[in-house]
Amino acid sequence: MGALEESLENVRKTDSPENVNRFPEKFNVSPPDNEPPVRLEDQLPKGLIVLMAVCTGLIVANIYYCQPLIVLISKGFGVPESKAGQVAFFTQAGYALGLLFFVPLGDKMERKSQIVWMTAGAVVCLSFAALSPNLLCLEIASLLIGATSVIPQLILPLAAYLASPARTGKVIGTIMSGLLVGILLSRTLSGLIGAWLGWRGMFWVAAGLSFILLLTMRKAFPRSVPAFSGSYASLMRSLGTLVREQPVLREAASINALGFATFGMFWTTMVLHLAGPPFHFKSDLIGLFGLAAAAGALAAPLVGGAADKRNPRIAIGYGLGLLFVSFIIFYICDTSVVGLVVGIVLLDLAMQGIHVSNQSRVYALLPGARNRLNTVYMTVSFTGTSLGSFIGLSVWEWAGWKGVCVTGMVLASLAFVVFSVTSRKMKPSLTNY
Repeated sequence: MGALEESLENVRKTDSPENVNRFPEKFNVSPPDNEPPVRLEDQLPKGLIVLMAVCTGLIVANIYYCQPLIVLISKGFGVPESKAGQVAFFTQAGYALGLLFFVPLGDKMERKSQIVWMTAGAVVCLSFAALSPNLLCLEIASLLIGATSVIPQLILPLAAYLASPARTGKVIGTIMSGLLVGILLSRTLSGLIGAWLGWRGMFWVAAGLSFILLLTMRKAFPRSVPAFSGSYASLMRSLGTLVREQPVLREAASINALGFATFGMFWTTMVLHLAGPPFHFKSDLIGLFGLAAAAGALAAPLVGGAADKRNPRIAIGYGLGLLFVSFIIFYICDTSVVGLVVGIVLLDLAMQGIHVSNQSRVYALLPGARNRLNTVYMTVSFTGTSLGSFIGLSVWEWAGWKGVCVTGMVLASLAFVVFSVTSRKMKPSLTNY
């Protein structure tokens, strides 16, 4: 752990509380001082924050319901489990596409209207999945489910827009708790409903939940004022400018992509590991492992609050260390339920520290371009998740669970290399953000 401590010490020495708002004119946004006075604390009461967290968790669950159902889908269509597992890859790939093409519109469109229409699209796509006559149709439906379930990445910038700057990190952390609990408990819910009603039943339940959320958000969410007045083409071109001009964005997205790759790889292959020897668990028991991971999600508000007060890179460094340790535990305790549960809790705590801290840093860069910053950050991150799922399935066929664990250690190590290199290269005024 010597390298970790050395890198964290470098962060402390170069810590600076200054925000980074460089080149605002290149993004068609006004500098923060010229923004409309709408980010008042009383515009985001606790009840609305909780509602946003609940909606975020239930909607993001749409892209994870398929994972515990892989074995059931395999049997239903008479295909190998590794082929049925591609449904998870297509869902993550669709989410990345939705992040790239739909989320930037939140800077140009009124966010509440976009959230409502995107949720309606998710209802249609989930219904299509439930009716799929073959695996190809289910894969297409899964791609569309992913693309239309990016609503959490519209809710988060809306919350940051409404929150006072002094508590943005805490608000993001609270909503991220909902998102991450949704990700993790979605597997528990999916496993139980899959065992009871089959995999099609799970998609029908998801469509019904999304429809209820549509009505709730339409009534309760406040409206926002778009910050971008240009065309969609110029909106998309500005993404490239953000990448070129914001080194913090590049670093945060790269670290997060590698972390998300380990996350996607683990949860996709864990289903296959638990369904085979020596466990032979069914979907309902496999889904219960999501309960262990949900415990770690409760740490998100604490991480977000710390990001408001201290250097968020410190939490990122420790998170990367925990990420590596979790895969060591998975490797050693491959036949132990207790060992796997401990590893899952550490894995989720690691991702909390990495993701929430990185997202707080990114949102602090250019308030008027939060949706586009989030687009770059989350598109790269979920590209990592989808590639992690793909890599995990490939490694599983070649080297089994042990190979997956070693690959996880390699990816975690690469993320720490990026963290260490960028901590030395960044100028002091950029380090904190």
